[in-house]
Amino acid sequence: MSATPMTMPEREPTWELPSRGHVAMYALIVAEAAIFIIFVVAYLFYLGKSLTGPTPKDVLEVPIFYTICLLSSSITIHFAVGALRQGSVGSFKAWWFATVALGAAFLYGTGHEWHRLIYQDGLTISTNLFGTTYYSLVGLHGFHVVVGLICLSTVMAFALRGDLGQQHTYRIDVLSLYWHFVDAVWIVVFTVVYIIGR
Repeated sequence: MSATPMTMPEREPTWELPSRGHVAMYALIVAEAAIFIIFVVAYLFYLGKSLTGPTPKDVLEVPIFYTICLLSSSITIHFAVGALRQGSVGSFKAWWFATVALGAAFLYGTGHEWHRLIYQDGLTISTNLFGTTYYSLVGLHGFHVVVGLICLSTVMAFALRGDLGQQHTYRIDVLSLYWHFVDAVWIVVFTVVYIIGR
């Protein structure tokens, strides 16, 4: 009489709670996205309703180079997180520094554009409806870039001091989600302001 092999009962898959850091960041992103939606809708609603100039087509120049810089920073931060996950702190520093540099270049571009608009073209936040909605929307995004750069620079400082290692990958990954959000929002802002709005 042959013995029948015993079959082990199948274990039910266990469900794990999502990490608090990711949940908190996703909640923040949803809240911030709602704010951006309001500003985008306001920009589109008041588009073309200014009674006086200048108008978008008169003064806006498409910031292609600085847009490429910002969107490229999503790639560099992705590689930075991957390098840290593999324990390569040196590569992480290089990719992270590139992210900070690209973000700073974009912020410089925004500041340069605003300087030209204000001092050469006479467009301020109180000039007309276009000025009000433009500076509100682009300024809101710029504020988020500044916050992101402060956080990224703080991490860079810790990395240069040697206080950052592979064990911090989870926290760095959570922070990278915010930066990806900032980049994704710029695609919407860029499309609305510099393509549809012109």
